[in-house]
Amino acid sequence: MKLSRRKFIKNGSLSLAGTMILPKYFSKVNSLNRASGPHIMGLQLYSVRDDMKNDPAGTLQKLSAMGYKNVEHANYIDRKFYGYSPVEFKKLLEGLDLKMPSGHTVMSADDYDTTKKDFTDKWKQTIEDAATVGQKYLISPWLDESLRKNYDDLVGFLEIFNKCGELCRSSGLKFGYHNHNFEFKYSLNGKKIYNIILEKTDPKLVLQQMDIGNMYGAGGRPLEIIKKYPGRFESMHVKDEIKSSGEGEMGDGYESTVLGKGILPVKEIIDLAKRKGGTTEFIIEQESYQGKTPIECAKEDWKAMKNWGY
Repeated sequence: MKLSRRKFIKNGSLSLAGTMILPKYFSKVNSLNRASGPHIMGLQLYSVRDDMKNDPAGTLQKLSAMGYKNVEHANYIDRKFYGYSPVEFKKLLEGLDLKMPSGHTVMSADDYDTTKKDFTDKWKQTIEDAATVGQKYLISPWLDESLRKNYDDLVGFLEIFNKCGELCRSSGLKFGYHNHNFEFKYSLNGKKIYNIILEKTDPKLVLQQMDIGNMYGAGGRPLEIIKKYPGRFESMHVKDEIKSSGEGEMGDGYESTVLGKGILPVKEIIDLAKRKGGTTEFIIEQESYQGKTPIECAKEDWKAMKNWGY
């Protein structure tokens, strides 16, 4: 049975424990200035999720051989990345000339103790492990359904996002949020949830990782959003979309495909993101494959980005 990324995140088990460390302070750089400088191009490993489940080391070796230099994880369970401790996984990556500047781990309301007004030891351990493995960005890719129904509840949780940004910064990391489609489907107090997130999070503390494909079926248009909120999208999930024969990945009739083969103006989006969006990290993600293997698609996606100058 096909498992969408939305269901994977919603149903995934995230078990964390421990205390945090305080590595060297992460230097702050203005995102708009960074947009004109060097950029990172990589692959979200959820694109090759079954391969990573069956043979993490072999899959990473194939990606490295294609030319990838960066990856982004979507698997942190029981203090391990794809079954490896942070130190072990960093060593595996380094041996293949790979880096992992960003990763996805859901931060939920359970990760903040409102009585103590502090984050739990579990969440502090998450930050420690992200720093140990070499991440620069710790990105939460989900917002619980209960927080999408009440404006005050959402705004209160976004303040915790800002607090998490402060905590991550003290450990050399930057905290971020990754969108799906519900942020564009639903509104509170007359505003789309995505607009509320952008307006209530401090850009110095919470980066936005814009997923240009997830939003499409719900009416989100990346070019319009980048122009409205310049400098807010330090990281981006690069996708192309086609009509799906089924419900699609987000339940709205669309699914991802090889870059340049779908209906999104991908090159125009990423070029604008680099010029105006403050984007320095471009992470390819493809979740559906139209009869090809995930590894074949990852190779075609890499070639498309290289042809576009990334």
